[in-house]
Amino acid sequence: MADRPPAVAGLLLAAGAGRRFGGPKALAEIGGEPLVLRALRILTEAGCAPIRVVVGAAAEDVSALLPDPAQAVPAEDWATGMGASLRAGLAALENTEGPVAALVHLVDLPWVGPEILARVAAHATTETVARAAYDGVPGHPVLLGRRWWPEIAETARGDRGARDWLATRADLRLVECGDLGSGRDVDRQADLPAP
Repeated sequence: MADRPPAVAGLLLAAGAGRRFGGPKALAEIGGEPLVLRALRILTEAGCAPIRVVVGAAAEDVSALLPDPAQAVPAEDWATGMGASLRAGLAALENTEGPVAALVHLVDLPWVGPEILARVAAHATTETVARAAYDGVPGHPVLLGRRWWPEIAETARGDRGARDWLATRADLRLVECGDLGSGRDVDRQADLPAP
């Protein structure tokens, strides 16, 4: 019997108001599929479990789309930035047995497919600090070993999420994924692919 890979939780940050976009990106659709469900599907296809979806702006509408309401994690102070979402998500996973790491994915990355998530997740240990890179440029998803969750939650502030914490890490591993897709995000309505 082959060894099972370590369990990796999926943490989808989907709380933003999408001010420049014109509304919450989680509710925007590509081919009739809301971005929140697309990202959730991709995390599932990559083998992440459990998956938590951090909601904030339009929390009721976004939560209502989820196949399992228990996946929704409200970030009460979501308006202060991505740091609040990351803190809420890591806190929700803290009491979950099993996962050795959390794969943090953003709802506005429709060109990041399950192959990219799986490639990054393959590096999971309790001490992992890794992130996808696209032609050498760091991007998402980010893989955070369980050992670091409390430390990251302490430092996650504003719109920088874990960026400042990651900048201090000599052990940060960049996992090249440019051959699998683009880490480009959806910032404005015009960034969505044409139907």
